[in-house]
Amino acid sequence: MGKPFRILVLNQISANGLKRLPVETYTAAKDIHDPDAILLRSADLHGMEIPASVKAIARAGAGTNNVPVQAMSARGVPVFTAPGGNANAVKELVLAGMLMAARNLAPAQRFVDRLEPGAADLDQVVESGKKDFAGFELAGQTLGIVGLGKIGCLVADAAIKLGMDVLGYDPEITVDAAWSLPAQVKRAGSVADVLRKANFVSLHVPLVEATRDLVGEANMGLTRRGAVLLNFSREGVVNDAAVLVALDSGQLGWYVCDFPGRAILRHPRVVALPHLGASTREAEDNCAVMVADQLRDYLEQGNICNAVNFPNVSMSRESRFRVAIANANVPNMLGQISTAMARAGLNIHNMVNKSRGDMAYTLVDVDSPVADSVIAALMGIQGVLAVRYLPQPE
Repeated sequence: MGKPFRILVLNQISANGLKRLPVETYTAAKDIHDPDAILLRSADLHGMEIPASVKAIARAGAGTNNVPVQAMSARGVPVFTAPGGNANAVKELVLAGMLMAARNLAPAQRFVDRLEPGAADLDQVVESGKKDFAGFELAGQTLGIVGLGKIGCLVADAAIKLGMDVLGYDPEITVDAAWSLPAQVKRAGSVADVLRKANFVSLHVPLVEATRDLVGEANMGLTRRGAVLLNFSREGVVNDAAVLVALDSGQLGWYVCDFPGRAILRHPRVVALPHLGASTREAEDNCAVMVADQLRDYLEQGNICNAVNFPNVSMSRESRFRVAIANANVPNMLGQISTAMARAGLNIHNMVNKSRGDMAYTLVDVDSPVADSVIAALMGIQGVLAVRYLPQPE
């Protein structure tokens, strides 16, 4: 068998992830022309002309701000991510951020950096200076979490084990997240409720129009005086200008984030990290392995898992001859697909169809080979975005 699947790799992807794509059937490189799929991390695709040959995009991370998802949906191209793949790495960074704020570690480190190693009174300077950095313990403090996905649930669990009280808010919590959420987490009624009641507020939401400036001028004043705000989600979720006003007035004690924006750089009460959330070997491995497996399952079998713009669809093979169809979620689509196949004398062995918003996806197993004319007929149905024929060798 040749190398039918060509994968354009745009970033440094974990070798453990790339190993999931067998060299016998995949070519994955940075100089691929007419690729079947794109595998990336942070590369920005918005300014790139994505080849018509691309059938899928896989991002080894959780967000898709660097991928033109809407344009890909219009082409019937799924965009895969790795939700939860970096969750433990982010959780640990949130805990580090809380400790840095509670124990004033950043200014304490700056103080030590200014000490003269050869000074005769070094010990005395250290002893007299340490009083400026006295902090408090996490146990007994209240942590408010906005966004109770995989990361939010892990943060909640870790905080409870540290003796903290945890308050959570997520109007769109999934069933899986609800099951994994520790029972000790108290439910908040709104973001405002979290801000009013928590000593620490940690944000774990995607950046969409509804979450832009989720914490900003309109509600920053609701926080407890001296509260610590942690943002390891996306930069635009918090309004930097409002943060500066709150820090200078003492309304906020600290702002800890993973986004060193120009406005907040070098503020003495800001701990800004250089996008370290997923920067661990383990997280990079987890994300790369997850999306590589998803990409392979889609290219070879047509199954979809963890695409941000498609429903999850999986069907066990019951025939060598499979057709995968991406289409607009409109009435009578299944009827038209079935009719086109019946006219070609094809017997449908099994079929599954699911929708998500405006997008629908159909897998069909038939009992005999599918001619090019049938694929063309399916593509001719109004609302069909992409058709793939996935026969298996004998």
